[in-house]
Amino acid sequence: MPSQTFTIGELAREFDLTTRAIRFYEDMGLLAPERAGQQRVYTARDRTRLALTLRAKRLGLKLNEVKDILDMYDSPRDTVPQLQRFLGVLGSHRTQLEAQMEELQANLAEIRAQEKQARAALTRASKPKAR
Repeated sequence: MPSQTFTIGELAREFDLTTRAIRFYEDMGLLAPERAGQQRVYTARDRTRLALTLRAKRLGLKLNEVKDILDMYDSPRDTVPQLQRFLGVLGSHRTQLEAQMEELQANLAEIRAQEKQARAALTRASKPKAR
């Protein structure tokens, strides 16, 4: 039974990407399509790697981190170090996002305080002056 293959256009449509974006992922080493003359032929493995790459990007991982993780799964080694590396990357990223969240919450609190002060000043300025 022949394995399923995809053209770059099919993957672009399926994942709502440009063909240029897919070629970029190829240049980064995330995808390795075969060639049939000038045409790229993507396998189910490439399709899965593309889906995982896009999922990891949504999580905010860097492409080099994604590549390292995906490449680990291609190696015949034990999965324990692979999973430990994946957890390490995720943990580091979570820590970074939590720090950004704290900073955003502090900024929002400051904005709310400034809005409250500006509204109070506006209320005072809008009252008719007694003569």
